[in-house]
This record gives sequence, C-alpha cells and structure tokens, in this order.
Amino acid sequence: MESHFSLTPAMGSKLFQPTAGALAVQVPVVQFDENNAAVLDIFGQHKELVSLPVVEQQRPIGLISRHIFMSQMSKPYHRELYERKSCIAFMDKDPLIVEADTPIETLGALAVASGDKTLADGFLIVDQGRLAGLGAGLALMRELVAMQEEKNRQVMQSIDYASVIQRAMLSASRAAMTQALDDACLVWEPRDVVGGDFYHFESHADGWFAAVADCTGHGVPGAFLTLIASSSLKQALELHGPHDPARLMREVNRSMKRVLGQHGDSGKASESDDGMDACFFWFDRASRTLTSAHAKMALFVLSADGTDVATVEGKRVGLGYVDTPDDMQWDNHSLQLEPGAMVFVCTDGVIDQIGGPKHIAFGKQRLRRTLLEHGSGSLRMPELARVVMDVHAHYQGTQRRRDDICFFGARLGASFTQDSQHGTHA
Repeated sequence: MESHFSLTPAMGSKLFQPTAGALAVQVPVVQFDENNAAVLDIFGQHKELVSLPVVEQQRPIGLISRHIFMSQMSKPYHRELYERKSCIAFMDKDPLIVEADTPIETLGALAVASGDKTLADGFLIVDQGRLAGLGAGLALMRELVAMQEEKNRQVMQSIDYASVIQRAMLSASRAAMTQALDDACLVWEPRDVVGGDFYHFESHADGWFAAVADCTGHGVPGAFLTLIASSSLKQALELHGPHDPARLMREVNRSMKRVLGQHGDSGKASESDDGMDACFFWFDRASRTLTSAHAKMALFVLSADGTDVATVEGKRVGLGYVDTPDDMQWDNHSLQLEPGAMVFVCTDGVIDQIGGPKHIAFGKQRLRRTLLEHGSGSLRMPELARVVMDVHAHYQGTQRRRDDICFFGARLGASFTQDSQHGTHA
C-alpha cells in the first residue's frame, strides 16, 4: 500500500506519519436489522472479504469475522437455526474503531491493546463517526514497516519497541506454564532483536496445551508472521478447544493462507510464500496421554528411566504455504507417558546450526544424545535448558548464528515440590 506523508516548508524533509485514513478500504456493509442470510450472500459474492462491518445509519456498531461466522454456520443445524435471525448474533460488538485522522503509531498501539482479533479481522475507520472503510491488520503492519524504512534510527527504535511487544505477547504463555507445570523450561532467543519463532501454552481443568512454531525467516519479517500465526492459533483454540492438535493445524493453515492471500489455485501468483513449521500437543492429566500433531517439527520423549529417547514426527508439510493445500490433513499421534518422562520440542534453530570440526549441522541425533546424557539425572528442566544451550554454543564455536532458537521441555510427574523454582528464558 502506498504511504502518504506530508512536508512543510519550515521542516524541509522532516517526515509526518500517515493517518488511519490511508488504510481505509471500501467494503460491503450489512445493516444491523438484516439477517444472517444476507451475510452469507455478501460473503459468497466477495471471496476476498475478511470481515463485514455492521452499520446503523452509516455508523458502525460491530464487525462480523468471516472465519468465525462461516465456522458457526457450518455446524450441524446452525444454518437452519440462525439463517433468518439478526446478523448481530455472530457480530463482534466491540471491534477497534478509530477516527480517520488517528496517527498510524497511535493506531498500532491501539491495535496491540485491543488484542489478536484486530490483527486477524481488521478494524473500522470512521470520519466524524460515519464509516469511512475497513482497515486490515496486515496493511497496518506494512504501513508501519514503510515508515520505519524512512530512517534507520526510526527503524531501530521501532524494532526495539516491537521486541517489547513480542515479548509481552509471549509472557502470558510463560506465566501459564509456570503455574501449571512443576518442572519445565522455555527458551526463546531470537537471532536478531525480534524473531520468527513463537510458543503458546495454556492450562485447562483436564490438561494443558502447548505449541512451538517457527515462521518463515527471522528478524522483522519473521516477527510479523508470528503475530499472524499466533492470532490464528488463538482463534482456532477459542473455536475448537485444545484437545485435537491436528484439527487446530488445519484451521491455522486455512487462516494463514487466507490472511496472506496464499491460495495456489486462485489463478494469480501470490506476493509471498510464507508459512510456518510447528508442533501442537495436548496432555491429558487423567490418562497421562500426550497427543501431538507435527508440521515438519519433531517431538522428543525421554523415558522415565532415562534410557531411551523416542522421536515423534509427522508429515513434512508446513502450515500456510502456497503449496500447502487448503484442505491439508495432519495426523494426531498419541503416547501414554509414565511419571517422570520428559517431553522436549525445538525449532530448527537448534537442529540446523552449523558447527563442530566438520562444519555440519547439530542434528537430531546429537540432540538426542545430549538429552540422554544430561536429562536422565537429577537436573531440573531449567538446568537442563542451560546445559543444552551450553552444548549448542560450544558446538557452534565461531560459526555465525543461523536462526532463532526456541524450545520447550517438561518433566511430567517428577517428584519435585509444588513451590520449586520454575525456569524460563526469554
């Protein structure tokens, strides 16, 4: 999207930031008193439409997300039940609404504060209260990047702030892990100030869900993708729950492809071919069953007696890429874990790092040996995380760091006290 800047004679080349009005896109709208059949018709006619504004006398009162609406209407009997009911049934009644003259930097802060839904579904732009258009989260991020590129100093300031935002985005998962697990570790080290790896953790009454993901690239591009991917995952969890990791992968794949416009059968070339590798897994406390789904990312399980490391792998197909089908199906893998068993999953920043005397990748086998040698003793997981990082750094030697590093590990049912110190590194 073209950036709009203003200059004043007195300021010479000093740049004034664009406003929200530059992001306003004219889209169809639905009146508040129309029914869901009208919404279905509009979404059917406009395949590219991510969200649909709901208005009353040209003033927006809500926003209908295509993904949420179509998911609800596709459920058994929902179409018959809701098709003739008011469109506000599935409307977000509290979307982000901003005036057209809102500065972009202010808009960015408001978008972060309003939550992931703004990045996924967009925001409403008004002119003196009347709808001026729909703004897209991806367009907002692109505009922010365009602004940052104007001056290197501004770029670095923005990246530093993006690091704060990214770490804040991940902090809720770290806190949830600390509360839920007695002995666990979480390492997140971007190669640059911000990174393309992310994790997610949430605890439930019957177990916990975790995800480790590696988005295309690193630095600023990778960090932008983590926002899109994380938002897609959280939305899928809200809609479908945490018990079926393979289904969550299918939903995240569709959502990422939709947001990034990466449909290989659309008849036109996509502007990008970005996506992510990931491992999603659910642990059921009652049955001690770990259910995992894998998109080009392995999960390692160290037996309770420390004598064996099992490697669980799935399909070698990533999420969101142009060549990944919209209806791609991933598989669930289930393992029943004994008390004291350890699970460990990492991004390829660990596996693919070049080093050693032969200048080859660290590899899965070297990681397995490290877990066997050090994970079977009395080390707690935070201490084991430091050992893994030390072994990895020693192997890397003078070679340059190739990628971001992220890994999660947990010992399940080990005999440690509830108030023991937990470990995170991010």
